Amino acid sequence: MSASKNCFLLFCIIFFGFRDSVAAQPKDLPQIGYLSASSAPEASPRTEAFRRGLRELGYVEGKNVVLEFRYADGHFARIPALVSELIRLNVDIIVTAGPSLTGPVRKATSTIPIVMTNDSDPVGSGFVASLARPGGNVTGLTGLARELSGKRLELLKEMFPKLSRAAILGISDIPGNARALRETELAAAALGVQTRYLNVLTGKDIESAFRAATKWRADAVSVLNGPPHIQRLIPAVAAKSRMPSMYFNPEIIERDGGLISYGASLSDLDRRAAIYVYKILKGAKPANLPVEQPTKFELVINLKTAKQIGVTIPPNVLARADKVIR
Repeated sequence: MSASKNCFLLFCIIFFGFRDSVAAQPKDLPQIGYLSASSAPEASPRTEAFRRGLRELGYVEGKNVVLEFRYADGHFARIPALVSELIRLNVDIIVTAGPSLTGPVRKATSTIPIVMTNDSDPVGSGFVASLARPGGNVTGLTGLARELSGKRLELLKEMFPKLSRAAILGISDIPGNARALRETELAAAALGVQTRYLNVLTGKDIESAFRAATKWRADAVSVLNGPPHIQRLIPAVAAKSRMPSMYFNPEIIERDGGLISYGASLSDLDRRAAIYVYKILKGAKPANLPVEQPTKFELVINLKTAKQIGVTIPPNVLARADKVIR
């Protein structure tokens, strides 16, 4: 065989081998956007739970899925730009880590599937037509923040039987908080407890809210859903005011020194959000995936804070706690 034929044969082997190897390469990996209002360190317990959920379903970051995390770092004005960035990346799904994020994403896109991790009131907020039949590009999980708000007041009454006045701290423009307030007021009426709503729009409003609660002679404070960067400032002011306070997020108790929290396990909701991502990547439509409710709830009590503000937690309440910080 001539040298020229040998060269041509070698060329064919290299060329067609290269072509076949390229053809054998996997398609572009699916991209999942994850949007959080917190900073990366603050959100890490939840994002790790989401990653764990994906791994349980066979999706490993960087191997067969790409995860694009975006954090607002507590600055809500940044959210629209972060949403636009994820859309420009042409992500396949956007996961939202709270009700204040689902709205801006839904406003920006009606085609990219949106998976909520813990929306407080998706029907009331207009994100889905119903829990059973979402009907659009949004589905996921609800944290039942509205339904549990009355239960939190009941727990406060059980902890402090003499409770007669409770201040309710909330942010008026958070989706679901208006209905959560009504649920709290219904529970208060049944318990014979007076309530007073105090609007906290920014971190600067916390001090004045607690001054108003003290002046009103509130026995305790119940904190509704709100941005993490504001929520985490409340325990220090509550301690200074020696005011027992109830929260919905266990991280505020463990990390920031809040007294007590009761609510759905956020990490468990994030883990379960991965199931929706899996189903959508396999071809399911968000419109046909029912919104699910939490199955795991957590009661967390901080005895260090109780001692600091001079209150005693009844043994029967302590016995029911999922976690006690001593």
